[in-house]
Amino acid sequence: MNVLGLKALLGAGCFSLALIGSAMHPAHAGGLERGGYDIDLLFDPAPFATEAEATYVMPDRKYKNATGLNGTFNFLSSTADGAEGYWVPRIGGKVQVVPGVDCMIDYSQPWGAHTAPGASWNGAFSNVETDIKSNNYAGTCSYKFDVGKGQLRFIGGAFYQDISGFKESLVGFNPFGPSPIGRVDLEASGWGWRAGVAYEIPEIALRASLVYNSQVKLDNISGTLTSPTLPTGSAPIYGSTQYMPDSVELKLQSGIAPGWLAFGSIKWVNWSVLQSVPICIVGTPTAACFTGNDASGSLQATSLDLMYRDGWTVSGGIGHKFNDQWSAAGQLTWDRGTSHGYGAQTDTWTLGGGVAYTPRPNIEVRLAGAFGVLTSGHSGIVTGDNGYQAGTDASYDFGNDLVTAISSGIKIKF
Repeated sequence: MNVLGLKALLGAGCFSLALIGSAMHPAHAGGLERGGYDIDLLFDPAPFATEAEATYVMPDRKYKNATGLNGTFNFLSSTADGAEGYWVPRIGGKVQVVPGVDCMIDYSQPWGAHTAPGASWNGAFSNVETDIKSNNYAGTCSYKFDVGKGQLRFIGGAFYQDISGFKESLVGFNPFGPSPIGRVDLEASGWGWRAGVAYEIPEIALRASLVYNSQVKLDNISGTLTSPTLPTGSAPIYGSTQYMPDSVELKLQSGIAPGWLAFGSIKWVNWSVLQSVPICIVGTPTAACFTGNDASGSLQATSLDLMYRDGWTVSGGIGHKFNDQWSAAGQLTWDRGTSHGYGAQTDTWTLGGGVAYTPRPNIEVRLAGAFGVLTSGHSGIVTGDNGYQAGTDASYDFGNDLVTAISSGIKIKF
């Protein structure tokens, strides 16, 4: 959720308010979103600017009333911890190439997930631990020119992503010792692009921007399946072509009084492109493995079930400049959950706030925090459009849980 992702001119004083909402942005947003995409540095009026920030998010999701394997294996614990804390870094640099043309490069981790409920709960046949990571390397440029009282800006860029991760789950039960665990390791990569438009009137800190980020095609999914049920203990695997989602984000901001700024955003992310990812052992014919995306009617070895629906994020807030050194902002964000009967990503409400300190005109230090509510729900069997059923290996409930986050960053410009 894009909380306090604000890097704007406040009033006529050329004050850069860049509070850590990007820190709050990954506070358990929908789908696999962590840092998401952020190109606000591109709008900085300085000829050269660089920034770095890091966020630590602490979700406190708890599973309860867990049952496993259609209710037949219920001798383990009915409760488990459903989420792990994680770091989200970001670093970028922007330069004015010639008057009117700005370019930036940045590194981020837009996607990720980490759950580790362990091997002692009733859902361990579904998930012992899942960890997904990403790296994103992007270049974005813009061209602006005078239109009316302000400036119109056209934006374009490209990015390269690599995605990797693993999932572990029980593949059997041993009452006299450790139960056997299977593990899937996967990796993939792909390219994407972005395009957008923005209109700015710097004198009143007005900016409206609309940016589209394309899908990233992952047609090289590969990895290893490790399981004691395999004759050799492990085997190379591959997955069907998948796509990381495209997104559209509208951001608005404007000065509303001397030293005061109002801002907001609406974002749509096409998470419904990720349903169930069939995993096949190398050598299995593609037609036999992926047909129907159903393990009961095909030769797939396993699958990574997500079953997402599209995500929506709506946010709004107020910023205030106290003096030349200090400013603050606060923001409220609603994120529509991408889970709808399978998984634990329900609606999230987050309140974030932060301060920025400018000891020198070209140095800005930021600190922010946020807390939110992860709303309650149930995870069970969900049937996809093609008839595939996810959630047959575990079901569980969860209540209204808390998520907190802290973030710090620094910007240097010349």
